[in-house]
Amino acid sequence: MIRLNRYYITAIIAAAGKGTRMNANTNKQYIHLKDKPILAHTISIFENHPSVNEIIIVVGKNEKEKCNNEIIKPYGFKKIKSLVTGGETRQQSMYNGLKEVSKDTDIVITHDGARPLLEEMILSESIKKTIVHGATVVGVPVKNTIKKVDSEGFIKKTLNRELLWNIQTPQSFLYSLLLKAHNTAKEAGFIGTDDAMLVEYIGHPIKLIWGNEDNIKITTQEDLDFAELILSKR
Repeated sequence: MIRLNRYYITAIIAAAGKGTRMNANTNKQYIHLKDKPILAHTISIFENHPSVNEIIIVVGKNEKEKCNNEIIKPYGFKKIKSLVTGGETRQQSMYNGLKEVSKDTDIVITHDGARPLLEEMILSESIKKTIVHGATVVGVPVKNTIKKVDSEGFIKKTLNRELLWNIQTPQSFLYSLLLKAHNTAKEAGFIGTDDAMLVEYIGHPIKLIWGNEDNIKITTQEDLDFAELILSKR
């Protein structure tokens, strides 16, 4: 039986995105979803999880004060270790956050600040499987038919959707493994679209955790409306 209390677990939440598709005059993380900002919903998931020891928030340039005044203080979060300024890319932002984790950290969980509907049981499963496998990602099977096209827009191949998954967050890793992956990618000039891609790059296998369709990333007004509907049903 896996005893989670034997491990020191750090969550890094990426909240530095601009969210231009929301057509809002503020970072989408601060837009209200029902009773509180999107980012506050997201942080609460990790704040309330008994196995998470600390939280690092990666925020946009010049947004530390805003995050502190609109998110951290009003909602009384206690596990937040630090606010870190993001970089030009998500990879740089997560690396900035990774450099701030406590030296005692065993497992690092990376999560999108704009995914406020993650369920506790999925987070717990992700942590447990990371202890066993060293690296996990959450995802759901692709439902639609996926076709590969060339640069001119002609279909080249229909992919086997039974082997395709939409990847979400959280993504969880042994701290030493994720740090090695980021350092190796940085030295090689390799750019990945998520942390898992960097771990793939150094050849470490990653365990897939079955997620939930409700764990959406809010990027448009339609996503926000859908998220409100999900919350009202919970």
